Amino acid sequence: MPNIASAKKNMRKSRAAAIRNRAQRSALRTALKNAGAADASPDVKTLAVQLLDRAARKGLIHKNAAARRKSRLAKPVAAA
Repeated sequence: MPNIASAKKNMRKSRAAAIRNRAQRSALRTALKNAGAADASPDVKTLAVQLLDRAARKGLIHKNAAARRKSRLAKPVAAA
């Protein structure tokens, strides 16, 4: 355990951020799994794209990773 007040505060902040990041990453993975299903509606895909954009903006995933996943989500739509 840290003894210095600023170190204690940093530990609280990093714990809170880790919990928040875990929840957002889980929601993103679920949305991507639902959007990748064969019978996914456009609303489900839109939600996945929004979550990808948010995750990239917040630094949860890299912006190129978000762009790649969005491209892969859109690809079957263009082919159909």
